[in-house]
Amino acid sequence: MILHKGDVLFHQGDECVNLYRIKSGLFKVIRLHENGNVVLFNILYPDEIVPHHSLVSPKEMLGTAIALVQSEVEVIPAKVWYRELQNNPDKALEVALLLQEKLRFMQERLDHLSVGTPAERLKLLGNWLSQHVEGMHLTDYLTQEEIGQLIGVRRETVNRLLKTLG
Repeated sequence: MILHKGDVLFHQGDECVNLYRIKSGLFKVIRLHENGNVVLFNILYPDEIVPHHSLVSPKEMLGTAIALVQSEVEVIPAKVWYRELQNNPDKALEVALLLQEKLRFMQERLDHLSVGTPAERLKLLGNWLSQHVEGMHLTDYLTQEEIGQLIGVRRETVNRLLKTLG
């Protein structure tokens, strides 16, 4: 399935009737809180199977996944995934490896957040994302507010950094 920039892969609160293997592209996952705040809390990238929290058992979607660029995904019916998980012992290792990769990604992102200056964090984010999106600037697919959420600063700081860095 091909999704274009802005297309929704799944919505917060949806039942987990499918899992998705990201073949290409990037997705942001946002969560709307009861107080109206919208928070970008994850970036999905190629070779992931999502949602992560439903790799072993189904749970409603915790956020909304939106394509940042044209992306391709493989739809995996949840019933098929869980049946294979139950019947094929090798599938458990696949799940463990997928979760390990995501854990390592999250550790890397936390490490990036602990780097000294906001400019350094912005550069690390840009370098990481450029591995998945060639020839595009961060602001072509993320807002300044979203960039700020990913590097732990306010939108105004992102605006200043982008002007300074050219």
